[in-house]
Amino acid sequence: MTTDEILQQLPYAAPFLFVDALDYIDAEKVTGHFTFHREMACYKGHFKDYAVTPGVLLTEVMAQIGLVCMGIYLTGNGGLSFALTATNIEFMQPVFPGEKVTVTGTKIYFRFGKLKCSVVMNNEQGQEVCSGTIAGMVVTRTHE
Repeated sequence: MTTDEILQQLPYAAPFLFVDALDYIDAEKVTGHFTFHREMACYKGHFKDYAVTPGVLLTEVMAQIGLVCMGIYLTGNGGLSFALTATNIEFMQPVFPGEKVTVTGTKIYFRFGKLKCSVVMNNEQGQEVCSGTIAGMVVTRTHE
């Protein structure tokens, strides 16, 4: 499965699609990136007069790239998706409007329909923004 095929199978659309591109993927590791555009609605009210990307959105970027893209690759099935079941993320750096981040996800395990990955997000300067683990389970799409 190619990176373009994986992106086409993602169960998200704007404004909730947080993957610009996948840079690499295999059965053990995935790397992709996303740019937080200045006009995103979250910046209008999150820390007024000092826009900072909400941690929940940083977590979502890590989940979409580091868990869901990996899961689509591993299953090879666009009819399946992954529902988030657990996160344990530590935040070290803020992400500001206009910043591009890169996420690397490494598979810890995939068994019994559950995928758990170690994820790291870096900013353009190569600094670690946040890292931790994300887990999800296979869900079959029954509604379109």
